[in-house]
Amino acid sequence: MWKTPEPVTRLVEAFSRLPGVGPKTASRLTFYLLRSGEELAAELAEALAQLHRRLTYCQVCFNITETSPCLICQDDQRDRETICVVEEPLDVLAIERTGAYRGLYHVLHGAISPVDGIGPDELRLKELVERLPNNPIKEVILATNPSLEGEATAMYVERQIAPLGIHVTRLARGLPVGGDLEYADTVTLTRALEGRRES
Repeated sequence: MWKTPEPVTRLVEAFSRLPGVGPKTASRLTFYLLRSGEELAAELAEALAQLHRRLTYCQVCFNITETSPCLICQDDQRDRETICVVEEPLDVLAIERTGAYRGLYHVLHGAISPVDGIGPDELRLKELVERLPNNPIKEVILATNPSLEGEATAMYVERQIAPLGIHVTRLARGLPVGGDLEYADTVTLTRALEGRRES
């Protein structure tokens, strides 16, 4: 019986550990790289190596960066009275893409999830609470995900910030553009009603 060569098996297993990549996708990626030749494989290997060699975390907001403090924290044109609290660096990217927010950020690197053994001490919450009194912050925007873990994290952060007297807001929740009411779940519809505004 034919056995898959060990380098192929190793790469399939490595790809399979990535989120959202199952065994079939891992196999397709592996065989694609095998067919593509050494140049693409070398380029990918170098990009992966650079990921850890050249990147660090900003010592102010904990976003990924090549220099600390990061370019956002260094930018004097940003609103220094507002901090948007997000779960992951990808969330910063999503918000920045809108061009609608010009304040600062704080990246927690996860959400409180007792099931996964992630408590407040595993996140960058202590750093956020220590950062606030030393800066002219007037508003903290909680932009955690609309999941159970995200909601629990937002409530915990709000309780930690309350004694500081800083205004805390949440991202609006509601219906997606182009969505039909009949397909919306009850939680989304309830949030859409609660977050209604003047038309």
